[in-house]
Amino acid sequence: MNRRELLASVTALAGSALVPEAVAQSGQQITHVDTKTGGPDLKSSVVKADSLHAEGAAPGAKAYVHFNGPTKQLSALASGLVTLEPGAQPHPPHRHPEEEIMIVGEGTGEFFINGVATPVKVGDMVFAESNELHGVRNTGQTRMTFYFVKMMGKSIS
Repeated sequence: MNRRELLASVTALAGSALVPEAVAQSGQQITHVDTKTGGPDLKSSVVKADSLHAEGAAPGAKAYVHFNGPTKQLSALASGLVTLEPGAQPHPPHRHPEEEIMIVGEGTGEFFINGVATPVKVGDMVFAESNELHGVRNTGQTRMTFYFVKMMGKSIS
């Protein structure tokens, strides 16, 4: 079972400690970017925005992935842009092993970290530690966009 299938299954666990009841909906469609840990290391490059294709199934949420794969320093790096229409969220609050940084580029919303909602606006930045429960929702009247960078270090022996 991959993380996308796991997240879809977890939404059925309304009231559990992992997914707050307010956002848990059985069978909810999600927009989520799974980081790639295999394959060749990413190389220095420029990704043009007009070359990207929208990913995701959550209503009102689209992800545009710029980079996704291992690097010389990281076992996983994924970065891109997510757009959320008013009231939309890409998925319920969730956990993953990667650390994640998110920067609001447009609109307003709320980021949830361990059940605490914090209003955010353009220029605000969020950091979610590895395996911390976190999520985002557009609470504004216009589109919200945020950039994300998910990263996981290589094991040091």
